Amino acid sequence: QVRLVESGGGSVQPGDSLRLSCAASGDTFKMYAMGWFRQAPGRERQFVAAISRTGPITVYTDSVKGRFTISRDNAKKTLYLQMADLKPEDTAVYYCAAEQRLGTPSQLIRSYDYWGQGTQVTVSS
Repeated sequence: QVRLVESGGGSVQPGDSLRLSCAASGDTFKMYAMGWFRQAPGRERQFVAAISRTGPITVYTDSVKGRFTISRDNAKKTLYLQMADLKPEDTAVYYCAAEQRLGTPSQLIRSYDYWGQGTQVTVSS
């Protein structure tokens, strides 16, 4: 089992950058593929990015490709999402999640076993 706590959200202007972190507890962080999801008001939770257990495989939704970078530090048991050139449509609560999967991580919500509580990102001028 793993407990996840997100941080780093905030209110920024369009074009700004922000880095989200997700700190994991327990000794098994490296055994989980990790993902970031987001949920805007009135909308369903959607996939943003994911990374495999040791980080060589990353997956992104099309709308964030080239702007967002997912990474992980297994020694620190922390997942990151570096977000650049933020747009108003990136406004959402961002969640990190963990799944026990080898190889390419899933983009499906139902594949993930553990979730953080979320951190708010607001992009507005």
